[in-house]
This record gives sequence, structure tokens and C-alpha cells, in this order.
Amino acid sequence: MNLVRSELLKIRTTSTWWIFGLITLPLWGVAMLLNWLGAATATGANGDVPADQADQIQAAASADSLAANVYTNGQFLGLMIVMLLGIVVVTSEFFHQTVTTTFLTAPHRTAVMLAKLAAAGVLALLFWLVTTLLNLVVGPLVLHAVDVGPQLGSGAVWRAIGLNALAYLLWSVLGVGLGVLIRSQIGATVTGILLYLGGTIGAGIALSLLAAKFGDWINKLQLLVPSLASGLMVSGADIPGQPPRWAGAAVLIGYAVVAGAIGVLTIRRRDIS
Repeated sequence: MNLVRSELLKIRTTSTWWIFGLITLPLWGVAMLLNWLGAATATGANGDVPADQADQIQAAASADSLAANVYTNGQFLGLMIVMLLGIVVVTSEFFHQTVTTTFLTAPHRTAVMLAKLAAAGVLALLFWLVTTLLNLVVGPLVLHAVDVGPQLGSGAVWRAIGLNALAYLLWSVLGVGLGVLIRSQIGATVTGILLYLGGTIGAGIALSLLAAKFGDWINKLQLLVPSLASGLMVSGADIPGQPPRWAGAAVLIGYAVVAGAIGVLTIRRRDIS
């Protein structure tokens, strides 16, 4: 616990956490506006839809699905923020050249690495808590505006909120793992952003093209992309043609376990100077 408190103290005594917080709030606001517009479009859609898409559109426009989307608002960019925080938890030691002092003070590298994982996880859950509280305040107003009830009595909505917390926690672990592999703070940050945004957009385009050529079953491969798996986790309803929500959670847990294990093994074997 002392090591975890030490890692949290390092974060609190720098400007990193509140800078990311200031970035998160406007991004949350933009995301809520987009979700509001999306919900209004889904509930107000009229006209004929292709028969093969009717079930998917109906599921996506269900009250549980719309509510889950609103109450987990800000997840997409929020997960990238906590990933970057996880990167900074590790790379700041190398950037400020304090890593040698850290390992001289606490020579058990595995314990230090686990403390960094725990500290990043605590910070990620704090960001989740703040955005979730904001969603619970603003969300009912958005849902009322599109003639949908608050749905706070729905188990599916609360499962989505809980799985969203898990997604934040797991992405912080992925960030720490990436920070261990790439010591440079700038290099790790740029790489993380490119992998997150570029991977998501690139995978979405590739899967759409492949699905058009080989069939809709290709869309089930989206759960292999971490950011897409995260979105799948918090859907309020199972969408026909897409993998189940538990599959997205299982895949993301697998990525986080591998990233954490690689981080621990790497920090134990790598020379520190």
C-alpha cells in the first residue's frame, strides 16, 4: 500500500492529472451533444429500412440501448485519456530521470510495477466516476428530450455502467504496459494515440469492406480490436449480427492481462540507468 500511495503522490504533485481532467470535460460535453443528436435521430427515424437491417436498427433504437449509450457517454475518448495516463505513470519516471531512485528505494521491481498498475487503475476509476456522475445528472434530461424514460430501473443499463468501469480499468493497464515497452514519453504517447484512433478507424473501414465482400460474419471480428470491444461491452442490448457483450469484455481482459504481464517481465529484466 505504501508503494501505491507513493505512486499516487507522484501523480498528485504534477500537473498531469488536472490537465487530462481539463481535456476530458469538453470532450465529454461534445460526446453528449453527439449522443443527443444520435438518440434523436434513432427515435425519430421513419420510413422503410432494408429487411436485413431492421432487427439491428430496432435493437440499437431500443430504450435500454439508447440509455446505456447516454449513461456511458464519453467512453471512446475517455478510454484514450486513461490509457495516456497509464503511459505517463511509467514514462514520467524515465522523463524526469527518477526511475533509478525509485528502484533503489524499492528494489523489488515487480512490487513497483504492480503499484504503478494499481495507481493507474485508481486514477482511471476516478475519471470513470466523475464522467458517470455527470452522465447520471445530464442523461435523464437528454433521454426525456427524445421521449425516452430515464431507464434507471433497467438492469441492462446498470450492467453497461459497471462494464464501463471495467473498460476504464483495463485501458489504464494497457497504457502502463505500453509505457514500459516504449520509455520515451512522447514516443509512447504518440504511439498510443495512433494505435487507438488509427486502429479504430482503420479496423472499422477494413471490416466494412471485408463484410461487403465475404459476408456479415466478418463484423464479429470487431471484438478483436480493443477499442471496438470496449464499445461492445457497454451496449445496452445485444445487436443482431454482432458478438455478445461478454465476448468484448473477455477479449479486453485478455489484452490487459497480457499487457500487464509483459510490463512486469520487461521492467524486471531491463537495465535501468
